[in-house]
Amino acid sequence: MTPVIAISRPAEIGRRTSRRTPCRGMLPAVLALLLVLGSSSTPSTTGWGWSLLSAASAAEELDPEQSARAMLTPATLEATHKALEYLAAKQNPDGTFGSAQYGQNVGVVGLIGLAFLSSGSTPGRGPFGESINQCVAYLMDHAQETGFICEPVGSSHGPMYGHGFATLFLAEVYGMSARSDLREKLTRAIKLIIETQNDAGGWRYQPQKRDADLSVTVCQIMALRAARNAGIHVPNEVIDRCLNYVKKSQNADGGFMYTLDGGSSEFPRSAAGVVALYSAGIYEGDELEKGLAYLNRFRPGAEQRGDDGSYFFYGHYYAVQAMWQKGGASWQNWFPSVRDRILQRQSADGSWVDAICPEYGTAMAAIILQIPNNTLPIFQR
Repeated sequence: MTPVIAISRPAEIGRRTSRRTPCRGMLPAVLALLLVLGSSSTPSTTGWGWSLLSAASAAEELDPEQSARAMLTPATLEATHKALEYLAAKQNPDGTFGSAQYGQNVGVVGLIGLAFLSSGSTPGRGPFGESINQCVAYLMDHAQETGFICEPVGSSHGPMYGHGFATLFLAEVYGMSARSDLREKLTRAIKLIIETQNDAGGWRYQPQKRDADLSVTVCQIMALRAARNAGIHVPNEVIDRCLNYVKKSQNADGGFMYTLDGGSSEFPRSAAGVVALYSAGIYEGDELEKGLAYLNRFRPGAEQRGDDGSYFFYGHYYAVQAMWQKGGASWQNWFPSVRDRILQRQSADGSWVDAICPEYGTAMAAIILQIPNNTLPIFQR
């Protein structure tokens, strides 16, 4: 296994205000669970206009009583610690998790890696630094010459999901690493995404220019954003096309359809649709306001919830990002509700049950609960 070089390398992205700065994410995990991380680095700009939110900015923009520290209750910290310990204990020597098929899925491995990174650990550093290294090694070993990241044994019917999540994780790691071999494989993975975008601007299950759906498309958009944050070139026209696809996917009620053929809105993919807008550089406007209003109908504890289906974690993974990006009352009302609902579901061993596999459910829950840490560029405002 080739170790990841743990060199702090701030992601290169710009944003809407000049006072926002890149995050180094190198504090110990315990502090990362308690504080919003920051940096003194100077921000740079890119075509999408993204940037990172410093600890000072976060503290200023959130109500002091609803700051990250207040959101991360002792019960939340304990639950997150148990979850990450559970995942670390389930990791096999080859970087996979557990014994089920999906424990080998590159997307699941990528999401678990994101859960470890969200705690403040980085490649080779912190309580979960070696676990992160093993995740990286597994995904690097399964990156094909074409750029496609896939393990056939662990793949579902839609391997582009796995490719998107795996690429997202590797892009976040590359932002903390000086590894040229990682850059090479990440660049190929991004090139594959670019080359398989269909004429409508989206992606579907296979790495082919055919049809598209919103769910797979959002995975690729976030991978593209993370890579561009880390300095990988992504053509503006690729973003313009995928943004157009997302906008066309929105229904009149503010939610999002599955494909452009039409269909009703559903909470999970609508949450993903709102995050896609943010990820593509849309921070205000009718599309966002309508999308957020639709999501608020499904806040845990709201009169019309309907979020208990088989995509519970998938939906809330995106919804908490959407509300974090929105900030203010939207965030302050949403996070405690979903946080408490998720805490109620945790098993005694620290895991969460999910139809895919407990490692997937636990990774998603841990990511959601750690959003206030503000450690990763992809989740930052």
